[in-house]
Order: sequence, then C-alpha cells, then structure tokens
Amino acid sequence: MINLLQLLAFNAGYARAIDSDALEDWPAFFTDDCLYRITHVENERDGLPAGIVYADSRAMLEDRIAALRQANIYERQRYRHLLGIPLIDEASNDGATARTPFIVARIMATGESMLFATGEYKDRFVIEGGRLLLAERVAICDSTVTDTLMALPL
Repeated sequence: MINLLQLLAFNAGYARAIDSDALEDWPAFFTDDCLYRITHVENERDGLPAGIVYADSRAMLEDRIAALRQANIYERQRYRHLLGIPLIDEASNDGATARTPFIVARIMATGESMLFATGEYKDRFVIEGGRLLLAERVAICDSTVTDTLMALPL
C-alpha cells in the first residue's frame, strides 16, 4: 500500500527538480498520459476546467520545458518550494489520492525574493513499472490573481 513516507519522498524529489533547475527531470514524475493543471481556488470550486497552465501528457510537459529553455524570453528566476504533509484521501497497492499544501517563493536574478504562490496540490498517484508517478496533479492556487511571469512549473 502506498504510504505517507513514499508521498513525502516523492514530493521532495519533485520540488528539488524544479528548485534546483533540473527542469528536464520534471516530466519524469508523471505518467505518459498525465494531467497537469494550474488553476485557482474559484475555478476549482466552480468546476471550471480552465487553468493558467494545462497539459494532458508527459510530451506536453517536455515541450513546455523545451520552450522555457529555447524559445521563451523571461526574466531569470528560480523557485523554492515549501511543502506540507500530504493528506491521503485514499491509498491502495496500485495508487493513491492526496492533497498537499504548498508555498512557493520566487527568487529573481537580482536576488529579490517574494512569496509567489500558495495553495494545494490535488494529486492522483499510480504505480507504473514499479515507480510511483503522478497520473494527475492540479495545483490549486489560493489567489485568483496570476502573475504573468509564471514561467516555471509549480
């Protein structure tokens, strides 16, 4: 059965991939036919599928990273994730659903640090090839105001 320690380790690795600028490793945390969405609390409450970011496959996540590295122009920045303890809704030998609170600080190239996003991940995990992977991650931001500089994944 998937347990809390596995989810804690998974989330720590996920955050480290983003925070350490190993963005090419980030899509490997997802299944091939995953769903990754960033939205805000009002859209989620109202059942609106629209989001700030939407990807429905690992290939789309890989394309997003390639675009960040090669095509997009944005002010250099990095993130620091602080993740809470996952609250497991359901768990079995094959998968789990959980919610994990997050706080993300953004550090600009100038050294300026700011609180960038708060919210919770709503996740569906599966075991695939003996590995724990995300079949679905919806990052539900508390604020309905979205910074146009959201370049990196949450």
